[in-house]
Amino acid sequence: MKIPVYQVDAFTSRPFGGNPAAVCPLETWLEDRTMQAIAAENNLSETAFFVGGGGRYELRWFTPAVEVDLCGHATLASAFVVFQHLERSLESVTFGSKSGELRVTRDGDLLTLDFPSRPPSRRDASEALTRALGKPPREVWAARDCMAVYGSEEEVRALEPAMNGLAALDFFGVIVTAPGRTADFVSRFFAPRKGVAEDPVTGSSHCTLVPYWAKRLGKPRLHALQVSRRGGELFCEDRGDRVAIGGHAVQFLEGTLEV
Repeated sequence: MKIPVYQVDAFTSRPFGGNPAAVCPLETWLEDRTMQAIAAENNLSETAFFVGGGGRYELRWFTPAVEVDLCGHATLASAFVVFQHLERSLESVTFGSKSGELRVTRDGDLLTLDFPSRPPSRRDASEALTRALGKPPREVWAARDCMAVYGSEEEVRALEPAMNGLAALDFFGVIVTAPGRTADFVSRFFAPRKGVAEDPVTGSSHCTLVPYWAKRLGKPRLHALQVSRRGGELFCEDRGDRVAIGGHAVQFLEGTLEV
């Protein structure tokens, strides 16, 4: 069986930046174990699979280890493939997913995700979290992910977390964040228990970051940087029970899988 595959760098306007995702448009669903095996073989933080047409698709995401309930950069990459290769006349596309309907619109080369908001609740900093991060955060919050807040961008960039310690925590992933020097805020994201040590750019973490920073800074529109080694740029808006997460994307590869 031959399956088309595209590799797209999301949340960046340059190749080798942002977060690479593999995207596989399908005519019908493959068996779950086959999609998981393809994701493991691709060995990117996410491989997306979708089925559909006419501006509406069903979308699923797999890390090399597990299927996940929400992924921003692979949704952006999937929309890029639809707009560039499958339905060039569309200005928006809707994906059905485990997290409900996700709409992606385009304005020139800027693609914007409409995602559910996941506001965090305040938590105490556990000894295990502090030990794993290597530096005590100023605040700890949590929704799906644990979020550790620091005082400066420099602190976030300098962190070298112990991945085995983070993997032992009872969260999907761990966000670290702080005010930015040139952006409203910066972040990094770690999900070793889901097969991803450090994710280069994470759309889904901004479902929690955006409501937190919008409230803290007193403004709905936010410019964000994810300060991983590859780096990424996001243009966000708090919309109450939804968040808008915008970014650019560039295609790196187009090919065919034989399975």
